[in-house]
Amino acid sequence: MQVIVACFGNTLRGDDGFGVAVAHRLLAGNVPPGVRVLEIGIGGIHLVQELLDRVDVLIVVDAVDVGRPPGTVVVLDPEVDDVTELTVNQRRDALADMHLATPERVFVLARGLGVLPAVTLVIGCQAVDAERYGEGLSPVVADGVQAAVSEVRRTVCEHGIAWH
Repeated sequence: MQVIVACFGNTLRGDDGFGVAVAHRLLAGNVPPGVRVLEIGIGGIHLVQELLDRVDVLIVVDAVDVGRPPGTVVVLDPEVDDVTELTVNQRRDALADMHLATPERVFVLARGLGVLPAVTLVIGCQAVDAERYGEGLSPVVADGVQAAVSEVRRTVCEHGIAWH
């Protein structure tokens, strides 16, 4: 079993740095064999490259906007567009950014390449403001970091790898 925990975010954009904070917390502990924690930041193309090797489970950690109270941690099963069903303009819009800064763009490209794992989940935290310029998470989102760490560990355990 091979699991990637890919943590997205821009630490210079307020709550958008949530995934990076989770990566730091996970990496400060003992990561079990078979699990790779990656600090993706805003360079999603790196994740696509990592997915070229066999991966069974992909867990993406990121700040989200799903209309929940700020600081709420959610687990989402993302819907991923099939690039072959997109128009040329839609393909350009989805894939033109070579950084692939958002998980959604990574998912589309990875699916198009046939490397998106069947088990792909997003563990997100409802942001207060992921557009604010400046470092540091808002207090309520910072409080969600440990909840997300626990959810990552629980999800990995659910897929057969013990993580304490």
